[in-house]
Amino acid sequence: MNLEELTARLHAIRDRNDWKRFHAPKNLAMAASVEMAELVEIFQWLTEDESRQLPADKLAHAGQEVGDIVLYLLLLCAELGLDMDQVVRAKLADSERRFANG
Repeated sequence: MNLEELTARLHAIRDRNDWKRFHAPKNLAMAASVEMAELVEIFQWLTEDESRQLPADKLAHAGQEVGDIVLYLLLLCAELGLDMDQVVRAKLADSERRFANG
């Protein structure tokens, strides 16, 4: 996944639609949260086994919501000047250190 390319494509959509004025970090964080709630809603009231074996339509819907979340997080990183690859790798390395003997 080329994050720079994805971010550039997102910015092109944003710029074509004059959405930059809405892309303050707080708005992007809230939008990502809303999309996360939509993902959670897919799993609401399912058993653990049911959540692992979604029917094709619900699985596709879950994928759409995951995509929405990732795209909003890419936009948020761009607005904050964060390198998503770098922050994710740093967090993973931190988790590996913290939970190495788990």
